Amino acid sequence: MSIALITGSTGLVGSQSVSFFSRKGFKVIGIDNNLRKLFFGVDGDTRWIKKNLESEFKNYEHLNYDIRNFSKLEKIFKKYKKNINLIIHSAAQPSHDWAKISPNVDFEVNAKGTLNLLRLTNKFCPDATFIFMSTNKVYGDNPNKLRITEKKTRYEINNNHKYFKGIDEKMSIDNNVHSFFGVSKSYADLLVQEYGKNIGLKTACFRAGCITGPNHSGAKLHGFLSYLVKSSLIKKKYSIIGYKGKQVRDNIHSSDLIECFWEFYKKPRKGEIYNIGGGRFSNCSIIEALSFIQEETGIEIKKEISKQNRVGDHIWYISNMKKFKNHFPNWKQKYSTQKIIRELISSINF
Repeated sequence: MSIALITGSTGLVGSQSVSFFSRKGFKVIGIDNNLRKLFFGVDGDTRWIKKNLESEFKNYEHLNYDIRNFSKLEKIFKKYKKNINLIIHSAAQPSHDWAKISPNVDFEVNAKGTLNLLRLTNKFCPDATFIFMSTNKVYGDNPNKLRITEKKTRYEINNNHKYFKGIDEKMSIDNNVHSFFGVSKSYADLLVQEYGKNIGLKTACFRAGCITGPNHSGAKLHGFLSYLVKSSLIKKKYSIIGYKGKQVRDNIHSSDLIECFWEFYKKPRKGEIYNIGGGRFSNCSIIEALSFIQEETGIEIKKEISKQNRVGDHIWYISNMKKFKNHFPNWKQKYSTQKIIRELISSINF
């Protein structure tokens, strides 16, 4: 019996992982206690996803556990031990703003929760593959120190710049402002690397840009494309935080990301890090996204732009995925930002 243990199983990445690995024949155990509702209110509630997963997949078992609770997690690992072949750790407190309000909860979820899972993996199923959903925020505001030019609808770097094709894993994570969220995720990222390189677990940190897809319960403080589309369709004013709305994000569809996980699972390595995102293939500024949504829906989007920039936010960020593509040449990216937005428009849940 092959078991995949997936934390954050009713979130965007987790639910896509549940669907994918259930269809591959794994028994999937999902851990999720719907903390997103606490973080983001009704917009973040993921119970509808839990209901859909339990209805569709008979080999899916949902556990309403908190990853901060070591003894609860230990019961799962004790029960299944070496039958656990794969851990996908996507549970997180994912908001910069919320982390600043409650840094203790942010650190306990993102850092302590990750350590709990690593300790139990090492003790009960050390041959399992451990995939950690990290973030590009581990680089803090170092990307903002690049020579960035303001264009009509976006910020950009020169096409002869070494990072024009995207930021790679060699960028330093030190000596910069991270945001409290970036700090807690950096701690977890380093722990995952250490358990790989020092202890020998098969681990990977996927340092992602913006992830989105139809299962995204987008909220004001997290999941900008999903929330932007939702705001447009219900004709709600959208608030942009700083940088004139010209800040650039690369966007990867959750299904493209899960295909990355699958490739790594088939040929795992120890203590790897990968920058992963839309890259040059799939990126936009916020006002470019607004414009495209308006073209697709015919709905004029009301917006307001704050002059106050968010601490630790990226002015321009595009991922360079060369390392991952070199390691796993069979992986192909399918979704552009435009294709993602069209899918969101047709599938948003209110």
